[in-house]
Amino acid sequence: MHKKILLLGSGELGKELVISLKRLGQTVIATDSYAGAPAMQVADEFEVIDMLNGNDLDTVVAKHQPDLIVPEIEAIRTERFYDYEKQGMQVVPSAKAANFTMNRKLIRDLASKELGLRTAKYFYATTFEEFTAAVKETGLPCVVKPLMSSSGKGQSVLKNEADQQTVFEYAINNSRGDIKEVIIEEFISFHTEITLLTVTQKNGKTLFCPPIGHRQERGDYQESWQPVAISAKDYNDACEMAEKVTTALTGAGLWGVEFFLTDKGVYFSELSPRPHDTGMVTLAGTQNLSEFELHARTILGLPIPEIKLERAGASAVVLADKTLEQFAITGVEKALEQNNTDIRVFGKPTTRPFRRMAVALTYGSVDADVNELRAKAKLAADKISIQ
Repeated sequence: MHKKILLLGSGELGKELVISLKRLGQTVIATDSYAGAPAMQVADEFEVIDMLNGNDLDTVVAKHQPDLIVPEIEAIRTERFYDYEKQGMQVVPSAKAANFTMNRKLIRDLASKELGLRTAKYFYATTFEEFTAAVKETGLPCVVKPLMSSSGKGQSVLKNEADQQTVFEYAINNSRGDIKEVIIEEFISFHTEITLLTVTQKNGKTLFCPPIGHRQERGDYQESWQPVAISAKDYNDACEMAEKVTTALTGAGLWGVEFFLTDKGVYFSELSPRPHDTGMVTLAGTQNLSEFELHARTILGLPIPEIKLERAGASAVVLADKTLEQFAITGVEKALEQNNTDIRVFGKPTTRPFRRMAVALTYGSVDADVNELRAKAKLAADKISIQ
């Protein structure tokens, strides 16, 4: 039960996954575009390459001959994955899943047109003329995103016609990879955004974690909490949609499936074929297995007898506000003066505005007031500064 695993993308989520895999006796090679990435600090080996360069990617795969290839970010030459599968390597969850979910056009068309999931009305645009025509169809406000991006980069809400050029250029200029196209979505009036962590197994039924509530700014998560208030009908509808889309994408692994909860029911939003940033709340011990432990077990084909909620928890991010090559993270001791509080410092070597550098975690009993836990997590995060 020993595998060599090539991790593509080595951020904070990858770091926690490596820790879980190492606890299960695996060998991990962490890969990213810069040295000193968080997952590299805990992996057996590391590689620094441009993962959008197919030749560089092929070279690293040929060098290490991994049993499993595990993507952790979007900006990868994912079409190469099909060839790696033909060579007998396991791509997590699958080459199809990685290719579809790295491109918002593929996944949205699959969800809406092929599977009939309930989604916002949407259009695509590669030119400003196409963009303005799409905005007329969706109406204002509307949400604009690059087809390929991560952590909310390039995403914004267009509220005024006068801002169309600025919003379009922001999305185009923040596109990752070769694709210079945007998606324009109808703005859904929702009361809660949730992540439904979904586990598809090699041998066994699809499992669902207790839903996680989250709040975003600039398209990027700021805080999350588990459990979240949700009706039985909305939960069942979300589970049904999550199972449909993950089954269609194929493969074993943990998925972060995002939904909007509205007064009219549940809308499918997006999904990631890997641990989700909002799922960092599970590091507070909210579940019997964190999302990283679940992903590690699943991709290795290990059994997961059950997933259960063990306590309530909340997370709040710590963001940098400037670009720094040399810095110190201070205030951790102040944050930890609160009971039932933990801090995870990611270990990123440089900062930039709005870059996630750490997360504050709080927890309480299963029936604890999550709003109180959210306030407590935010208080802990606010005590930490980057100087």
